Amino acid sequence: MAPGDLQEVLAALKPMGKVHPDLLVGLGAADDAAVYRMAPDMAIVETLDFFPPVVDDPWTWGAISAANSMSDVYAMGGEVLFALVIAGFPREMPKAIIVEVFRGGSEKIAEAGGVIVGGHTVVDAEPKYGLCVTGRVHPDRILIKGGLRPGDRLFLSKPLGTGVITTAAKNGVAPAEALAGAVASMLRLNRVASEVARDAGATGATDVTGFGLLGHAGEMVQASAAGVVVGASRLPLLPGARALAEAGQWSGGMKRNRRHVDAVFGGRLQIDPAVPGVLASLLFESETSGGLLFSVTPGQARGVLDAFRRRGEECWEIGEVVREPIIRITP
Repeated sequence: MAPGDLQEVLAALKPMGKVHPDLLVGLGAADDAAVYRMAPDMAIVETLDFFPPVVDDPWTWGAISAANSMSDVYAMGGEVLFALVIAGFPREMPKAIIVEVFRGGSEKIAEAGGVIVGGHTVVDAEPKYGLCVTGRVHPDRILIKGGLRPGDRLFLSKPLGTGVITTAAKNGVAPAEALAGAVASMLRLNRVASEVARDAGATGATDVTGFGLLGHAGEMVQASAAGVVVGASRLPLLPGARALAEAGQWSGGMKRNRRHVDAVFGGRLQIDPAVPGVLASLLFESETSGGLLFSVTPGQARGVLDAFRRRGEECWEIGEVVREPIIRITP
């Protein structure tokens, strides 16, 4: 659902999210996952995500969907424990294809140190696959959308561009190397990003998925009552993403996301005229299995990039957190 539509639907349910003292994160303060305290030193993280195929290969679709599903646990600072499958397939779909989808998801969960323990399937005209993931986190170390602190430095752990590349692939115009780069990014777990952010003392984080970078950044701004300033030239893009964006290979989510952020922020969304229009639009484009967006204090920021490199991954410092609750994009 579009972000505005989802907020409208959930508005009636939010009062129900405030009734239990051990529900640390729920509908009352909507975040990437629910968090329920089980003991003074342990809480359960619970999330659910699924979607139709984003690539043709069934194993890869299953693995990407699993990585995307687990990302919400990592966005809360958690560790993956186990997962249940939720899936729908056409009755006529060959069982060999379904096996590969399940195998891709199972192997990606195993990579995270978790295990598939069951699930539920239905007959559906449009294939869908995803996971209900259970994780754990210390109640004092939860990362939340509302954890941005003025003065913090802002980091992004994966390049942008999966939306335009997978859209171009569906339209048969994505270069093979661009699609391969997007697949590799979508398959990468946010496990390292979560651990580095947590070790660096981050309090605020979210994963960048269907609402795009600015849609999810906007959720953090609203929840934190603080703003973000992002340098457009500092943002990492997947190879081929900008060219495909210039060719108009936008997903349906880009315009919906932009309308929502415009409606919520109005004049508090400030995009410098010097920022190229196509680059600005990429900031609203839907992402699949995108990176973590998180902030840490300036004193900890210097060590973040080194910590990623020691773990064999990359991360990018893209901006800062400010007191005024705005979203400002500079050249």
